[in-house]
Amino acid sequence: MSQAPTPVRELNLYRRYFDLVAAGTKTIEVRVKYPHLEDLAAGQLIRFRIKGTDESCDVLVKRVTAYDSFEALLDGEDPARVNSTASREEQLRNIREIYGPEKEALGVLAIEIERV
Repeated sequence: MSQAPTPVRELNLYRRYFDLVAAGTKTIEVRVKYPHLEDLAAGQLIRFRIKGTDESCDVLVKRVTAYDSFEALLDGEDPARVNSTASREEQLRNIREIYGPEKEALGVLAIEIERV
């Protein structure tokens, strides 16, 4: 009896981050710990899309690590793997522009990914 294929989760990405994932240089994706991501685990597939386009990029989840804040995440992960084109301080500012304090309060996830 064969196993059902692993479902692919679809998540949107801004162009600047999509391009880094597609190039293989962004290997840590940062997300808020929304309820729909609580069961995300190693071995699952994510299809990143640029909203409003047909562009997509598939990745394999290698690891998911929860943190209390974006600052703790950038202390616990290599910021160059999150965004090699920005300093740690720039990344923290950029992430907090996307997610306000009420979202950060939910907890945050570092999702280690690999292109497939």
